[in-house]
Amino acid sequence: MKHAIIVGHPDPDSFTLQMAHAYRQGVESLGHATLLRDLYRIGFDPRLQMSELPHRQGGAAAGDVLAERQLLSDANVFAFVYPLWFNSPPAIVKGYIDRIFGMGFGYTSPQRGGLGPLLTGRQLIAVTSSGSSEAWLHEQGALNSVRNLFEDSLGRVTGMRVRPHIHCDGVVPGLKERWIKEHLGHVRESVKKYFAGER
Repeated sequence: MKHAIIVGHPDPDSFTLQMAHAYRQGVESLGHATLLRDLYRIGFDPRLQMSELPHRQGGAAAGDVLAERQLLSDANVFAFVYPLWFNSPPAIVKGYIDRIFGMGFGYTSPQRGGLGPLLTGRQLIAVTSSGSSEAWLHEQGALNSVRNLFEDSLGRVTGMRVRPHIHCDGVVPGLKERWIKEHLGHVRESVKKYFAGER
């Protein structure tokens, strides 16, 4: 099994990147392969261009999109790792989904009655962090919104099975080392539990 770990945070020393590495350690301990796509470090351009719109005559995926799709072609799991900003994914993550998971990779051209999913049999998981407490996020409906609008919707359109969301709350500057370790341990152990027995 191969996991594409897609990370969106501008700081290379961020807790978000630490979560991505904890995810990687967890699944690699199961013998799974990983591919880390650190969107800021690879210089990914999240802006969908007019020439990429599939409904336009001559519209086609750009070269960088085709190259990225080729890298992801054998991934069984797409793991999105990001902080919640305004209770949603950062723009670079949303742009990645718009450009990479669009028509021709995530689904076929629109047909009467909906889209034809192209990623059936693959899996989607999100690992997120927030400065706010998980209780507050639930009270505000923020986590449910992210799950419904981002994960569940993407899963339905592409045919991917959505795995349980992993969230680390209370992540603020100056967070004590023991809490960091506890959060990262939670990520590692969660993915080991979710993917144990899968090859």
